[in-house]
Amino acid sequence: MADRAKKKPDKRSLAKGGAARPSSKQSSLYSYQDLFLKYLSAARRLAPNTYNKAYRYDLNTFADFLQKQSIEDLKQIDKSTMRDYISWCRKKSLSSRSISRRISTLRGFFRFLLAENHIDADPTSMIDHPKLGRVLPKTLTTGEVDALLTVSEILDRGNPIAARNHVMLHLLYATGLRVSELVKLPLISFNRHSGNLRVLGKGSKERLVPIGEQASQLLEEYLDHIRPRLLQGKTSPSLFVTMRGKAMSRTRYWQILKEIALQAGIKKEISPHALRHSFATHLLENGADLRSVQLMLGHSDISTTQLYTHVEHSRLKSIHKKFHPRG
Repeated sequence: MADRAKKKPDKRSLAKGGAARPSSKQSSLYSYQDLFLKYLSAARRLAPNTYNKAYRYDLNTFADFLQKQSIEDLKQIDKSTMRDYISWCRKKSLSSRSISRRISTLRGFFRFLLAENHIDADPTSMIDHPKLGRVLPKTLTTGEVDALLTVSEILDRGNPIAARNHVMLHLLYATGLRVSELVKLPLISFNRHSGNLRVLGKGSKERLVPIGEQASQLLEEYLDHIRPRLLQGKTSPSLFVTMRGKAMSRTRYWQILKEIALQAGIKKEISPHALRHSFATHLLENGADLRSVQLMLGHSDISTTQLYTHVEHSRLKSIHKKFHPRG
């Protein structure tokens, strides 16, 4: 494979969503990979965690496959190459969902190259995604959520760290925030008068999320009494802070949630996202309309939110089967 491009892309071209062309000797996938990732950052405003890890990983994996096939030039890649790549992925026992994600990455990559006139045809244009079985999101029952909140409330008495954890848990379920959104909340995100949170979600899209009276009271208590104890005279722009005055990491909060779940006697696999799923499911179960739930979750497409209606239908079927005399 050719070496990675060392020449920096033209800034004016990138600003318009374009990219500078690598030299003719650098026609491998690696040569254009960084240009594509910079395009994702500049034009589509994807989070660094998304394009630096997920997209880069998928592109590197495809580059490894090309190397094994002795393919050094992107213009050698055609539909047959893509089909061979999918077969290669299947032989590695990758799930249909993982293969579909890799195809999506490569489709975006080749469309970018085609738009920038780096290739003459998109080899993914006639490639179909593998059929995916609908995976329903994992949710908690209201009883399990109550158990989590009860345990975290007991733990927080007199302990500022545990008190912070309790407020974060309560807020996670009260708002349906992604854990990445929760830990990145700035201090100015909470409006005491309106009881809303201003949240910066995926794609840098901003939304207002109501948090409810109980969560508002807990958050005010945290801001007035708990957060100052954690900071001990230090300052921080973050809403939720550690004893060092830094923002909480999502990995650390995941660990905290698992510790609380263990003490609450919840044996099922649990994650912050399960609380987001539970938030949406419980709203729909109690009569909330789909459009409102979509806005609170920050989904750009309502079809994503519709998945939770399948969770509700699945729950109703299980209830019917359990309680109906001929279920």
